[in-house]
Amino acid sequence: DDDDDDDEDEEAESVAMLSEVAAKLKVVLVGGSIPERCATTGALYNTCCVFDSDGTLLGKHRKTHLFDIDIPGEITFKESDTLRPGTELTVVDTAVGRVGVGICFDIRFPELAMACANRGAAIMVYPGAFNTVTGPIHWELLQRARAVDNQMFVLTCSPARVPGAAYQAWGHSTAVGPWAEIIGTTDEKPGRVTCELDMEQVRIRRRNMPLEKQRRGDVYELRDVGAAT
Repeated sequence: DDDDDDDEDEEAESVAMLSEVAAKLKVVLVGGSIPERCATTGALYNTCCVFDSDGTLLGKHRKTHLFDIDIPGEITFKESDTLRPGTELTVVDTAVGRVGVGICFDIRFPELAMACANRGAAIMVYPGAFNTVTGPIHWELLQRARAVDNQMFVLTCSPARVPGAAYQAWGHSTAVGPWAEIIGTTDEKPGRVTCELDMEQVRIRRRNMPLEKQRRGDVYELRDVGAAT
């Protein structure tokens, strides 16, 4: 179960630091992703923690889809050699609205974002570190696709590129609106993206083009295994 180690999470130094920052600045904080060692099984996860503006840990997402890729002559990477995949979706209620969380490779799977939207999320947040092979082609494309598919905001945060590092991150942290419009972005260098999310736009887009009501449940369906019944 992904909630086995909440007590241990809150005692971890990285989690304590993020909680302190959220409380000090009085902001909802989605804290990127950090390695998490399960105290009961010893399994290692790539985990994103979400904090309320008082520093309370609202939830955590263990990366669901692990990045195993082999493009001959360009890049080979296998997360599953080290990490265990999470087994649950993550949707949390915050002061800024209901937020779904994915990590990096999770953004390639439309079912995850759709299931979060079905649970009421109006914002998807994906910390991620796409590389310089897939990043130029897919990073923005996938964000805009998840946004327009679900008529929701998609926010991504990437590390800046470090010259000479073994892994070269694409960067380009971005905010996308529910009409697939780019409302804020940056480049590969250290920087900040600041923008305002007009949550009324989610309601307007879903009213004007009611995709949820137009889905053909008699032809296909999305099965959210963990949804409350």
